[in-house]
Amino acid sequence: MRPASLLPLGSLFVFSWLVEGRIVGEDEVGFAECNKFFYEETPPEGLAQPFHVKICQKYNGKERFATLYSIREKIPVYSAFRFAVSGERREQGWMIEPQIDDPKSNFGEMMNEEDAVSSVNNLGSKQALSSDYLDSEYQKGQLYLSSLNSDDFQVATYTLTNAAPMTQSFRDRWYMNVNSLMDLALAPYCGNGDDLYVIAGAVPSDHRLKDKVSVPDFVWLAACCAAPGGWAMGFIKHMRDGDIIEDVMVKDLEKMLPSGTQLFQNNCGEADQDTEKMKKILEKVNHVQDEERAVQAKSSSSQLSSTRNKRSVPSLPEEANESSFLRTIGSIVATPFVKLFQLIYYLVVGILKNVIYCLWYITKQFMGILENGIHRMCSATVSYIMAIGEELVSIPWKVVKVIVKIIRAFLRILCCLMKTICRILSIPIRIFVDIVSFPMYTACAIPTVLKDIAVGLGGTFCLLLNTIFGTVGSLFHVFFSVFKRIGFKVSYDNSGEL
Repeated sequence: MRPASLLPLGSLFVFSWLVEGRIVGEDEVGFAECNKFFYEETPPEGLAQPFHVKICQKYNGKERFATLYSIREKIPVYSAFRFAVSGERREQGWMIEPQIDDPKSNFGEMMNEEDAVSSVNNLGSKQALSSDYLDSEYQKGQLYLSSLNSDDFQVATYTLTNAAPMTQSFRDRWYMNVNSLMDLALAPYCGNGDDLYVIAGAVPSDHRLKDKVSVPDFVWLAACCAAPGGWAMGFIKHMRDGDIIEDVMVKDLEKMLPSGTQLFQNNCGEADQDTEKMKKILEKVNHVQDEERAVQAKSSSSQLSSTRNKRSVPSLPEEANESSFLRTIGSIVATPFVKLFQLIYYLVVGILKNVIYCLWYITKQFMGILENGIHRMCSATVSYIMAIGEELVSIPWKVVKVIVKIIRAFLRILCCLMKTICRILSIPIRIFVDIVSFPMYTACAIPTVLKDIAVGLGGTFCLLLNTIFGTVGSLFHVFFSVFKRIGFKVSYDNSGEL
């Protein structure tokens, strides 16, 4: 046994444990081994609450079905199972789940209520007991019927976690409805039920037995056929007297349950469902509904006749004195009229039923069109309002952006204006500076000019001297060269050697 977390809800402490795969904790995925009882092994979404416990119902060591149980209402939210070959219904003693009331119990599966009295602590603190039904007009009614199975599967359905309060007449009609639907409408159109997944549930009301066990407002049943060309169908039955079981689409059934409910994964393959089979199923469902109407009418007539018999007791002695021959003649004469009245009655009832069915179908279609139009109009209105809201919300931001751009442009203009003013003012300032600095520059230039003049005159004088000396030297050199050549020749001639 492995404990899970304890969840407070006001003064109520909600719990969940995992005990040999039966009571499944929140840390487990789905219903553990009992996921096989759900279509695509996926439990319904949107129904589980903190005060619910997931139970993998086991008997004789094997999984039989799955139950989501409310410890606050003390009735099952739903029981999920696979259809099997029906057997003869046998009454059994009722059992309980020991681990719901006593988390420290070592019992691994359901046990008889009588044996649990002495061995389970806090028995009945979080689940219903048979004593809660005593001295009331309600009986323990199964969601997963024992007649839909046989052997150990049938025994396992007699657990109080699979039962909800029902009146005797309602329970009889509920059992008749479910058995007839399975045998006539559902199993024959799903491979004899081999691929049929069924979920039966109860929606609690404010009425409670002994302020403990909630009486359902209505019970419901949903079936999903996983065979090729499958289908899905839903049914509801209110606890009010005289109400006939109603056939609904699974989507319509989900709208009657808590918001966000999805009973079958992917809506039981909605895109591939066989509409022809569903039409045939609806024909069988109409037959089951007619059967229930006939049973109710028979029950009402029997009650009326019993009342009349009670009222006519004082006149029995007078009737006893009548002649048997007259009674025979009277019955012979009255029989054709009775048969005629019965024929007229059945014709009128049939016509009224078809007229009511047509009106119901037309009303349903009209309401569907109206609902669709209102839905689209509401969606468009919401979208339009959201668009307007987005625009209104964006207006302040856009205004801020425009103001920022205006300020930036104004600053740019101001900057350009300042630059222009600076440039205009810089022209006379430069002229004034140049005028003021002109004498200083002129006075400072006089020494330099005098120096340059002196250097120029000195250079000119030096150049003149160099020219004079160069000219005289050159003439002297030429004269000396000529004289040297002439003198050498005279001296040579006088020697006489040449």
